[in-house]
Amino acid sequence: MALRSVLLACVVALAMGFAPAAPRALRKSVRANAFVTTESDRIFKEAKELMPGGVSSPVRAFKSVGGNPVVFDRVKGAYAWDVDENKYIDYVGTWGPAICGHANDEVLDALKEQMEKGTSFGAPSALENVLAQKVIDAVPSVDMVRFTNSGTEACMGMLRLVRAYTGREKVVKFNGCYHGHADGFLVQAGSGVATLGLPDSPGVPAGATKDTLVAKYNDLASVEALLKEHECAAVILEPVVGNSGFIPPTQEFLEGVRELSTKYGALLVFDEVMTGFRIAYGCAQSHFGVTPDVTTMGKVIGGGLPVGAYGGRRDIMEMVAPAGPMYQAGTLSGNPLAMVAGIKTMEILERPGSYEHLTTLTEKLIGGILEAGKKAGHDVCGGSISGMFGMFFCKGPVTCFEDATASDTEKFGRWHRGMLERGVYLAPSQYEAGFIGLAHTDEDVEKTIAAAKEVFAEL
Repeated sequence: MALRSVLLACVVALAMGFAPAAPRALRKSVRANAFVTTESDRIFKEAKELMPGGVSSPVRAFKSVGGNPVVFDRVKGAYAWDVDENKYIDYVGTWGPAICGHANDEVLDALKEQMEKGTSFGAPSALENVLAQKVIDAVPSVDMVRFTNSGTEACMGMLRLVRAYTGREKVVKFNGCYHGHADGFLVQAGSGVATLGLPDSPGVPAGATKDTLVAKYNDLASVEALLKEHECAAVILEPVVGNSGFIPPTQEFLEGVRELSTKYGALLVFDEVMTGFRIAYGCAQSHFGVTPDVTTMGKVIGGGLPVGAYGGRRDIMEMVAPAGPMYQAGTLSGNPLAMVAGIKTMEILERPGSYEHLTTLTEKLIGGILEAGKKAGHDVCGGSISGMFGMFFCKGPVTCFEDATASDTEKFGRWHRGMLERGVYLAPSQYEAGFIGLAHTDEDVEKTIAAAKEVFAEL
């Protein structure tokens, strides 16, 4: 009888000159037939007995979005599969490095060839020269570079360097900008700290942060007020914030920070661990045309392997040991596997059309999601630059961390879960940016927008 009623309704509608929408029961949903996480739940329960919170990095625990995290089994291209065989379109991309797609065949082939020669030397290798030259050629601010094993380590070395070079101790950072988990930076640091609701971390002594001053992002007056009152070694910022969600700077702000740093004798540092080679091949500094004195990097330049780097003007970098007195070292720094993966990744990114592909897909993705959210009656705002994007559940605009805190994080958590159930893997925190890579397709974006429409309708 139900089927006969549906058919009758269709006949009547066609006779009147329009086609009716299919009844909800007959519409094809983006939602998977069965979203089961039994094995993920089992593994995560075991992990909590073995590791603090069950994870090796806090944001992975899904604390701010609710529910248990899904446990990955494998990745390839733009996709990830969990241990329950659920497939996801992945917009986290191992938090940025997978810009060429997960397990890129060219990168894997280069790694396999290098593994036959050895995985770690603890001695100089020609591969370091190759990657260093690529970085120097691409990044406007870099005349020399020092490789490390992580973005946090790069920022630790950078902090010591700017103090050694200037002879000053105080530095300016910005509320919501994250520069790794070193003691001196865990002051109003956004990212995982904001996700967990911890304004600072216990265990950080007052002495470690007394020389860290905090300004407001996109607010030049707050920067100059600090530089007037204190002799500062450096002004340190994410040129595009990704650790409070996606927050772009104004052109005037970046240019103004450059001018103020020079005026007051402070070095300008761009933390491009996230934006480096993602915003543009020459990093965010190339995109905006503003050149800092020192730059930190990571993620993309390691092609998915652990890596970090800091570089800058030659006169500054020659302070670093053994060329100069500022000591910093690392057992696995410059290891051949990370160098090979980074070299191949940068070769791929240099090819014509790479960044155009990222921009086109990312603009379509965030535009479609925002349109769907607004049509469903939700307050949403967001944006993108190249392959980096973000969205907030508030009217916006969001120009700083203080604005970001107005976002409805409870609603974001429900939206995140709905997208996960429909095969879309997004960063499990309102305070994180998302990423598109070269392996993503127009079809992936269309599926994601369709899923977003369904979830927005259910919130």
